[in-house]
Amino acid sequence: MTDESASVEKGSIESGISPDDLLLPYRYSPVDNIEGYTINVPWKSRIVGGWIRNALQWKNILRSVAQSPELFGPISFGAGFQQWMVEQQLTNQIYLHAKTATRAGKTPDTYAEHDENVENSYGDMLYELCSLCMTRGSSDESITFDREKALMLSCSSEGIVTLKRYMHDFSQLEWQYNSLGLSRLKAMKELLLSLLIVITEKPLEKREMPFAIRHKSGTPPPSFSHYLESSRTRLENLYQHKAFNIRLFSEAATGGKIGYSQYEVVEGSKLHTVTLRNYLLPDGIEPNGKILYMVSPLINRSEIFDLAQGKSVVQGMLKAGYTIYLLDPGDPETEESRLGLDFYGKVVHDRYIEIIKERHPDQEIYVMAYCMGGTIFMPYLARRAEERLSRGEKMDILKVALMATPVRFDDETSGHGGMRTVIRNDYDEVLMQEMYGQVNVPPQIISVGMNEIQHGVQYSVAAGFYTRAAFPGAIDDAAPFLYWLTHGTRFGSLAHRQWIRQIFMENQIYNQSYCLPSTEPHLDGKPVNMEILKEAGVQIFDYRGERDPISPVGSCVSSEIWGVVEGDNMSHTCGGLNRTIEKNIGHIFVVSTQLLSEYLDIVNRFYDGRI
Repeated sequence: MTDESASVEKGSIESGISPDDLLLPYRYSPVDNIEGYTINVPWKSRIVGGWIRNALQWKNILRSVAQSPELFGPISFGAGFQQWMVEQQLTNQIYLHAKTATRAGKTPDTYAEHDENVENSYGDMLYELCSLCMTRGSSDESITFDREKALMLSCSSEGIVTLKRYMHDFSQLEWQYNSLGLSRLKAMKELLLSLLIVITEKPLEKREMPFAIRHKSGTPPPSFSHYLESSRTRLENLYQHKAFNIRLFSEAATGGKIGYSQYEVVEGSKLHTVTLRNYLLPDGIEPNGKILYMVSPLINRSEIFDLAQGKSVVQGMLKAGYTIYLLDPGDPETEESRLGLDFYGKVVHDRYIEIIKERHPDQEIYVMAYCMGGTIFMPYLARRAEERLSRGEKMDILKVALMATPVRFDDETSGHGGMRTVIRNDYDEVLMQEMYGQVNVPPQIISVGMNEIQHGVQYSVAAGFYTRAAFPGAIDDAAPFLYWLTHGTRFGSLAHRQWIRQIFMENQIYNQSYCLPSTEPHLDGKPVNMEILKEAGVQIFDYRGERDPISPVGSCVSSEIWGVVEGDNMSHTCGGLNRTIEKNIGHIFVVSTQLLSEYLDIVNRFYDGRI
């Protein structure tokens, strides 16, 4: 430490550098979203994606010309050569990279991969800059933001040079970022701004104060000193957990493993990568005689049902005495790329329900399904009802609880109009087959589509996490969900194409043109009659969110149009799901202890026949 630094006193804060002075040379960067976008805009990826689609279409045109010399004469030879050149560029440079990256579990988008590297470096630099202002306690467990160290940075010439060097490096990273709008890096930039405010103890004059508490109308805003205090606590917590980058933090905090409740994989249940889990009843809990079959989506990990203690549907249902089986789709490999919705939506359920019935004869099976897991299960249930009633047998599954499960997909009433427009404009089934037909669709590509309908979700998740980091235990509490959110599974390529075409765009389930195989010859390959669920006595329970863009209320209508519509059956809409922790969108409500408790109470009353 220099003599000049040592001579700086607290009273010199007024003469020290301000956050605005540090920001002035760099003005704004693309990360600041001066355009006012409400979504994340990966503009370079979009340009390249458009080029690849155009190249594929041009290749197909050239192929047609090359294969028709009787029509085009000598032009056919030139077209054949150009076709070969385009194919070489697509196959060797683009398709091969996409397949290699997907096999390795990485994003096939080089621009998105670069953005991840920028975020990693940005988070490391935030940690470094924070370390200049932190003091570790004697026990090496407590971390304290040291105002004396911060004062040396903001008031001494040596410290100001250090801050300006960091600001230059942060700015360089921001200009390397390949996305605009509400991005994850924007939330990290706001964390940097709050750090500068805390270091200099001066407010921003030309920008909003990041993570400031919004006061209610008629009440005075919190004082600046209160803002500094809460911001110091936030930075101390984030520093201690090294949680400036939510993805890397979630990996370190969870060790790559999430899930709370103990389970066994049922012997003989493995069908390709799909398995059937049997969760074990905790000590002291007596079985209530009811079997619960839980159906997970084909994307994301099935631990959404069992994220952590207190945030687990499985844990809550085990406490109520249910014997629980859960379908885990796993992470499909090359062999599974040829499996379609017939396999995931019929073969698997037939086998697993058979296993459950063999283990628990004469016991009623209840079903709980989440999102697209329920979407695919509903036509299976109707086909099962058709099969059993045609044989003169009673329906054996009579109660289904659906969690945010869409079944109607149209441009008008479902709420899916925006996503269907994106698919029409940007989705190319042939391209998807050529790029991912052997390796399956990576979770990063699925996330691109999800981000189109969840405005600003990358930003809101990170900003929400940073905001709550000032509260005790909030960082550890968020780790399992953040890992689940940022580490999805692949989507079988054939099943994905069928999902997009048959269910999302052609709306076959709702229109009752969706076909499934059957052991009954007169039903095999025929459209499923969804109306039979009422005749079979099936009761359907919908739990849906009023502000859920993934499964809008206009799409989650199974309980309104099929099954028993009188008596115990009901459709329950829970107002306020927009307050869901992390995503704040109403889809992943199970991460909220309060909302999960409410759901468990309602679904148990449904199964018990009390509603």
